[in-house]
Order: sequence, then C-alpha cells, then structure tokens
Amino acid sequence: MARTARVERNTNETRISASVDLDGSGAYDVATGIGFLDHMLEQLSRHSLIDLTVKAEGDLHIDDHHTVEDSGYAVGSAIAQALGERRGITRYGSCLLPMDEALTRVAIDLSGRPFLSWGVVFPTQKVGTFDTELFKEWFRAFAQASGATLHVDTLKGENSHHIVETCFKGLARALRAAVEIDPRKADAVPSTKGALRSD
Repeated sequence: MARTARVERNTNETRISASVDLDGSGAYDVATGIGFLDHMLEQLSRHSLIDLTVKAEGDLHIDDHHTVEDSGYAVGSAIAQALGERRGITRYGSCLLPMDEALTRVAIDLSGRPFLSWGVVFPTQKVGTFDTELFKEWFRAFAQASGATLHVDTLKGENSHHIVETCFKGLARALRAAVEIDPRKADAVPSTKGALRSD
C-alpha cells in the first residue's frame, strides 16, 4: 500500500498544500514565499528520503509567522495521514547531527501523542531576514499535527544558520528511521496498547 498523502490548509491567513511519499527518494518541490524556510524543507526532504511538495500563499505583508506555523501543520498532517494506523513502523528514531561547530540531538517517537521539548538557543535574533524564534513555532506545529513526541536539543553552536540546519537535518534523519517498516513486525502496531493515536 502506498504511504502517500496530500492535505490542504486554507485560512484567512494562509493557503497551503502539502503532499508526501514516505517511501520516496527525497525529491522535493517547495515554494512558501520564504527562501530560508524553503531551504530547510528541502533539507528535510532530501535527508529523510520523504518526497515532499509544499506550496504556500501567506500574509507575508504582515510577517512570516502564519506561513511558517501553518506549513508545519500542513507537513505534519500529511505525514500523519500517510502513516495511517502506523502499522509496521519502527516508531522511534534519533540522530546526533553535526555541522561545523554546531551539534544537535533530535529524538522522535511517532506515538500519536504530540509533544515538543525544545532545547535550542540561537545567538542571533535573525538568520538573514528570518526571525529565529519562528523555528520553534514550525517544530511545535509539526509535532502537533504529526502526532509525534519530539525532542530537539542543540548541544553546541555559535552560528544560527548552522544551528537551524542541524535541527532540520536531525529531524530528517530521525524521521527517516522512525517511518521505516520493520520487516519483523510489518503488520503490527508497535505498541502493547495495540494502537497509536492522538485522540
């Protein structure tokens, strides 16, 4: 069965469509109107091997907040739909991701219980023109919509660009491991409860 999904999120603030193929090759087509966010979503796709398409039109004349947050919701929702009952998945994934002086640890549990633990401090308020505080909003929205328990902790780092990139690449590698089908339990939900769900 194909593990694919497409979602649309339309509000007075944003219009976003997102599609994923969990068993893809890391192909991406991303256009949010925010260059740095596009770059990070491309990294997420490439290093997770999840095919990702994101198209967004947002109220960027106000600021980037709504587009960043809602794109996190859209991508997370698409992944949740593609996972379905989460039957056969490895469920857990983690990564210790270095980039020059920066080092970030990401751990994920596709438990159906959304939670974000965010231990990331940026030395600057902006990367280019992008507000670094918005990255937490993207990760929180992603965790909420995907039904993931997600811990992101930067252990070292001096350059905000490097720190951000380790967060997204670390998520990508952890997610890649967590969505993989476990060949020894391909038809089973990886929980003694018999279900992984957020309701």
